[in-house]
Amino acid sequence: MDGAIPIADNIYWVGVNDRQTDLFEGLWPLPRGVSYNSYLIVDKKTALLDTVKKSTLATFLERIKNVLRADGKIDYLVIHHLEPDHSGSVAFLRKIFPQMCIIGNERTAQFLEYMYGIKDGVQIVKDGEELELGERKLKFFLTPMVHWPETMMSYEPKDKILFSGDAFGGFGTLDGDIFDDKVDIAYFEDEILRYFSNIVGKYTVPVQKAIEKLKDVEVKIVAATHGPVWRKRPGDIIERYEKWSRQESDDGIVVAYGSMYGSTERMMEAVTAGIRQAGCQVIRVHNLSHSHVSYVIRDAWRYKGIILGSPTYDAGIFPLVDSLVRLLEEKKLSRRIVGLFGSYGWSGGAVKRLRQFVENNKLELVEPVIEARFTATDDELEQCRQLGSNVALAIQGK
Repeated sequence: MDGAIPIADNIYWVGVNDRQTDLFEGLWPLPRGVSYNSYLIVDKKTALLDTVKKSTLATFLERIKNVLRADGKIDYLVIHHLEPDHSGSVAFLRKIFPQMCIIGNERTAQFLEYMYGIKDGVQIVKDGEELELGERKLKFFLTPMVHWPETMMSYEPKDKILFSGDAFGGFGTLDGDIFDDKVDIAYFEDEILRYFSNIVGKYTVPVQKAIEKLKDVEVKIVAATHGPVWRKRPGDIIERYEKWSRQESDDGIVVAYGSMYGSTERMMEAVTAGIRQAGCQVIRVHNLSHSHVSYVIRDAWRYKGIILGSPTYDAGIFPLVDSLVRLLEEKKLSRRIVGLFGSYGWSGGAVKRLRQFVENNKLELVEPVIEARFTATDDELEQCRQLGSNVALAIQGK
């Protein structure tokens, strides 16, 4: 995309694509990059909504200047979220547009000073307050902890556009177009869930509060700071967030395991055979030596059943399985049906840690729990098949 893209009369997408960053927040893989979405409202007063990562500043400035009025002014910069992928260009813009007033809430003002040394020219807005631009205005909704303390959204009532910050966004660059009816939406639906489950999912209660705050607001366009602009099905993405924040899930089972020399993997094969025999068609298998944990967390958020397998390693759990369960604990995953299996040699320990995970998170444990020594016997493999079948029946309510 070469330039700014109109999303309504005199409202433009002026964001950028980042195809250079490999890991979002230094953690989450970006196989197809990520977009940093910024929006420009040109009215009697010109308002820029959010900025971009500083490494993409040149493209960003070019897009802005192509649609500014002849006077070249930006009157307001609205900051919905101060994470550097959205605020990294603020200090540079302040030098280019010194009269620009920065709009944010009290926490925004505090963080601006800490992060960029900016104290002057900041206007603090409160929940429900409005900013007049001319024919258009913005109404602000404070949405703290979705997913930082200062996060907020703004609403443009004329075209009923919700500028939602990081909420409703996802990974992936916008290739050729920006709208939900013009891009590969199936890909983005997966990447929006991966974004939600790994970054926002821990904050389900704040998400629910934000959605409740918006319940009487008519939204025709959802314009997030990552991913597509939702104009055809804006209600769909809000409904997804509502479902995910309640930790509601689809029928299906995630099998995540580690294996050093194949013994635990052989048990996994018996588990999946039992799942199929019980009539469950949706299975997602992740070998944690190959699958990045972010994809496992995504699938664990999507599906009702989780079966975890681990060999014992140094009298404890296999480190990659431990990393997964620690992150699932950190994300506060709940309302799942869980099965466990593992193997050990000279000393056990892995299954004990997996049991602790289930207990700590008050998950529903399905028996049998199998722990084989060295290599599973035929009887133990039959128990693994039974475990898969039992979990499949449990998620089907049988």
